[in-house]
Amino acid sequence: MPKWNHPGWLLLVGLVILLTTCDQTADTGQPGEICPSDQLSLVPQGFFAMGMNDGRTSNQPQHRVYLDDFCIQKYEVTRRDFARFVTIASYTARGWNVPYSEQDGELPVTGVLWEDAQAYCQWAGMRLPTEAEWEKAARGADGRRYPWGNEWDTAKANTARSGIGGVLPVGSFPDGTSPYELFDMAGNAAEWVADYYDANYYATSPDHNPTGPTQVLDHGLRGGSFDSPTDWATTYFRDSSHSARPNPRAGFRCAYSAAVTKQP
Repeated sequence: MPKWNHPGWLLLVGLVILLTTCDQTADTGQPGEICPSDQLSLVPQGFFAMGMNDGRTSNQPQHRVYLDDFCIQKYEVTRRDFARFVTIASYTARGWNVPYSEQDGELPVTGVLWEDAQAYCQWAGMRLPTEAEWEKAARGADGRRYPWGNEWDTAKANTARSGIGGVLPVGSFPDGTSPYELFDMAGNAAEWVADYYDANYYATSPDHNPTGPTQVLDHGLRGGSFDSPTDWATTYFRDSSHSARPNPRAGFRCAYSAAVTKQP
């Protein structure tokens, strides 16, 4: 008899759920082989401007980065999604033990450790996005300051200025989407990325598919949260959190390596 708690079985179950609960053609109009779900958007290969020369050391210098094709979830992972993972995979999430009702199942899961976010993405046949991938998905190739453009608009994101004081259901700000139709890339829940965090990393980072420093104490967070000032909700602002304790503002979304093009 198979051992259903074996990591290989858990990965297979997660990928099957991803593929069978969504259509096989992405909204980008690309064939399903590129992004295996309509809940994923394709971010096409190419260069983009990463960072900002704004006086904050961790955000600079601005530099050109090339990324291969990748897919990324349009929405932050919800409490309902994460609870299903915990149940099916018999996973013990040290950073999350929040019961939820049907009324709040569409809220983004928060208070998860980086390792919990990584475990969910692996179970679903995906991974956490790199910091560079997250930023390109948020700002596009035109270097915009916010996912929707260069001017702040309180009606397009859930941040401290909104005065809401907590997370809202994912996708609550359809006018605030990024160039690749991603929701809540500014505010709502801050989002874990795969990379370790180093405030000086941009000074030495490679210009092709960077994956972050080898190892530092903290992991990166992006996008700001419902409790963040607007400067933290920019597409380029870099934040971090130590994964030893749950961060009540931190959630995540997953990415998928498309790998259908070659580097220039």
